Amino acid sequence: MSTDIYMAHPLALLAIALLAAVLSFGILAVLLRTGLAWKIAIDVPNQRSLHTRPVPRIGGWGLLPAASMLIALEAPSMRALAGGAVLLGIVSLIDDRRGLPARIRFAAHIVVAAAAVMFSAVDINWWLAAAAVLVIVWLVNLYNFMDGSNGLAGGMAVFGFATYAVAAAPLEPQLALAAAVVAGAALGFLVLNFNPARIFLGDVGSIPLGFLAGALGFWGWQHGVWPVWFPALAFAPFIADATVTLLRRLARGEKVWQAHREHYYQRLVQLNSTHVQVALLYYWLMLVGSSIALLARNLPDALQWMMVAVWYGVLAVVGFAIDRRWQGHLRAQRDSGGR
Repeated sequence: MSTDIYMAHPLALLAIALLAAVLSFGILAVLLRTGLAWKIAIDVPNQRSLHTRPVPRIGGWGLLPAASMLIALEAPSMRALAGGAVLLGIVSLIDDRRGLPARIRFAAHIVVAAAAVMFSAVDINWWLAAAAVLVIVWLVNLYNFMDGSNGLAGGMAVFGFATYAVAAAPLEPQLALAAAVVAGAALGFLVLNFNPARIFLGDVGSIPLGFLAGALGFWGWQHGVWPVWFPALAFAPFIADATVTLLRRLARGEKVWQAHREHYYQRLVQLNSTHVQVALLYYWLMLVGSSIALLARNLPDALQWMMVAVWYGVLAVVGFAIDRRWQGHLRAQRDSGGR
């Protein structure tokens, strides 16, 4: 199928995305129907979970094969990046089944991110390339941290990668195709993950998604498809939530890799918001941020950066409002406990 078709007819991108969704959903539905899902990986709730019953975490088992196969067939220039995602999925699978030391997992993240930067780089200083590797590694882990509420990570993937596809369609059809395929595969998973969730994404899905968000974003910047800030707006709610939470935990000297319930989305659920309400709030934030990104990329540079700053300022205000509600919640708990 010629990539020129995708450049001229955006509806063809939608068609390939829907094919990815059907493939992803079909694989996952078979795993559920046959009972194999319960033998692969189960998420058993603990005191830090937001769910109350065991749920198979097999989302990556449908999403990753569907996306990587279609990218390999239809976007050959993106095969290396899809291969990196598959490699990270395999490492995550081994970790799920047998357990791997954190240093081994982290080393794999660094190696694959570095390979992606080397593959995609066009004209970049060594220090900027090193920074890009760190950013991609952070996105790999960020996506994993944010996979904890029904419909959240899957929905963010649909919005974020769809934004990539729309932006790349007129300039780089194969990048647009790869992004559309990932968005579609995520949609197939989301059907089974939106509340009430029948499956969770799991590391086999979240780790490759985070990698592709960073790797495709870097490729697009290096090849002149979008400005350097564009991926940061396309995935802004995830980046803001996870980064602020990490910095707070680092400031308190906590072990940031340990499970917790301090992300903004987790606090909203604990404040009696439903999983659906939290997902819809993040979807709205994602939609607005993506719209700003698509509009701002054609503006003068100074105005572009101003709009990025303004949108992150809005996200800061949203976070501040959640913090105030959370502090009030903690005060009410202390007061009730003291009576």
